[in-house]
Amino acid sequence: MAECGLCIHHCDLNEGQRGRCLARVCRNGIITADNYGCVTSIALDPIEKKPLAHFYPGSSILSVGSYGCNLSCPFCQNHEISHPADLDRLKQLSRIISPGELAGLAERFIPEGNIGVAFTYNEPLVGLEYVLDCSKIIHDRGLKTVLVTAGLATEETCEALRGNIDAMNIDLKAFSDRFYEKLAGGNRKTVMDFITKAVDFSHVELSCLIIPGENDSFEEMDELASWVSSLPGGKDIPLHVSRFFPRYHMQDRGPTDVKRVYALADIARKHLNNVHTGNC
Repeated sequence: MAECGLCIHHCDLNEGQRGRCLARVCRNGIITADNYGCVTSIALDPIEKKPLAHFYPGSSILSVGSYGCNLSCPFCQNHEISHPADLDRLKQLSRIISPGELAGLAERFIPEGNIGVAFTYNEPLVGLEYVLDCSKIIHDRGLKTVLVTAGLATEETCEALRGNIDAMNIDLKAFSDRFYEKLAGGNRKTVMDFITKAVDFSHVELSCLIIPGENDSFEEMDELASWVSSLPGGKDIPLHVSRFFPRYHMQDRGPTDVKRVYALADIARKHLNNVHTGNC
């Protein structure tokens, strides 16, 4: 048995057993990323789609995703790869891309406005080894690296990103322990600690998906934005307030009222200089 130290779940795994993220497995007594190089999704996206509004705006970025996630959000918009119903089938449909090959693809799209590679779509930190190996080569080619993450990782995992990731969009899903523990299967303080450390070495923007009846109170947004503003340079950290649409296990709910999203964004603007609305 071996313990995975990547995130707060600290999964104890027997030989051949997968962690709750589905991406990490115990082999020969060592925890490894079983999704290393396994690309399920790839596209040349506008940088604003990550979303990053203040990092090379107007550029494009080669976006890649694998499979697995260490959260269990019932509203997941990419559940087909984050929580695949048939992992073996998904792996058969995927493409294995080495770090060198990925860097080469990124270079090929420079004429299209590409500035580098974004690790996104599923939770990229569950495949940390691939992210780090790719980032080193991508940087050697003079390109940028971006991480789109929920930030549910240990301090050691976050520190491993230092010098390897140029920009992050971190999903601060809510500002209540109830939401994280009962709805998402995570821990709010861990994400807050991750954000606090990340702003020390990377460009950081935050996202909050507004779900009716779950994290849409004015009081909670005021607390969230106030905390962000208390970080070093916090008033200038961009916050993306996004509209929810029914997905995955929350298809019985209607989308967030657009006026509610705008009102919450206005509350955040009392504390922050760069607040954006999305999906409206």
